[in-house]
Amino acid sequence: MEDKRWMWILVTAIAPIAWGSGYVVTHSLLPAESPLWGGVLRALPAGLIVLLLARRLPRGSWWWRSLVLGTLNVGGFFVLVYVAGQRLPSSLAATLMSASAACMLLFAWLLLRRRPRLAAVVGATVGLVGVGVMLGFDAEGADPWGVAASLGAMVASSIGFVLTARWGSDVPALPMTAWQLVAGSIVLLPAAVLVEGAPPTLTVPSALGFAYLTLVATALAYVAWFAGLRRLSPGVVGVVGLLNPVTGVFLGVVVAGEAFGVPQAVGVGLVLVGIVLGAAPARRRADRPVRQRWSASASVDATSGT
Repeated sequence: MEDKRWMWILVTAIAPIAWGSGYVVTHSLLPAESPLWGGVLRALPAGLIVLLLARRLPRGSWWWRSLVLGTLNVGGFFVLVYVAGQRLPSSLAATLMSASAACMLLFAWLLLRRRPRLAAVVGATVGLVGVGVMLGFDAEGADPWGVAASLGAMVASSIGFVLTARWGSDVPALPMTAWQLVAGSIVLLPAAVLVEGAPPTLTVPSALGFAYLTLVATALAYVAWFAGLRRLSPGVVGVVGLLNPVTGVFLGVVVAGEAFGVPQAVGVGLVLVGIVLGAAPARRRADRPVRQRWSASASVDATSGT
């Protein structure tokens, strides 16, 4: 049983590692002037591909649930991240977003009635400190609108992921991913048309970049993330998400030749310690999969028709 737990932690880790690699791909290969269209071109093909594999459409309440979750986790999230990226230094934006580990613990407590374990709180705190040390804090770049957008993206995705864990206990990862990516793309498309006009012309490098983001950093990453949310607590999944900035820093050093010194080494070490602490197994009752914990709730929903 413990082997399976760590197996699902490793599966979940695919998502933040893939998302972290997206920073280098986006910066190196994609057109910087079309971030909203970039979100559409990344999410919509990925959603359609996964939908073809899942071969399952939403039913009943899942039509509006998919729209809500797609807005929180994909469409609205991409817009807010774009605003934050334009107004904040990347180090500050990444540091603010890394607080999602603690945010998911809070919303899991509020929405799932699951009090966070001390180990998870300590792990999230240590990991957040590590991200701050690793990336550094640039107070001079703290544009208020940028900070608000970054915090908004963090809160939106945290709520969306926790609601995914609550509502999606009986929905496999493939259809869950497909519904949210397609719904999020539908929300994002009007913003892209209104703000950026026509979609950008793709070159060979940008097409390759979008292919990687679509297949690996979106389709595969979201399937792995939602699979983890079905089998692990949101607090554990949130702490594993701290691998995102670690991957970004590592690839920045290897690919882009960015500096790596003592602060980065100490920060990475703290993040890894935080992940190990946060993912440590709890007592059997507290460590049951999300699917089992919410089986009774799902039965009530099915009976009431909600």
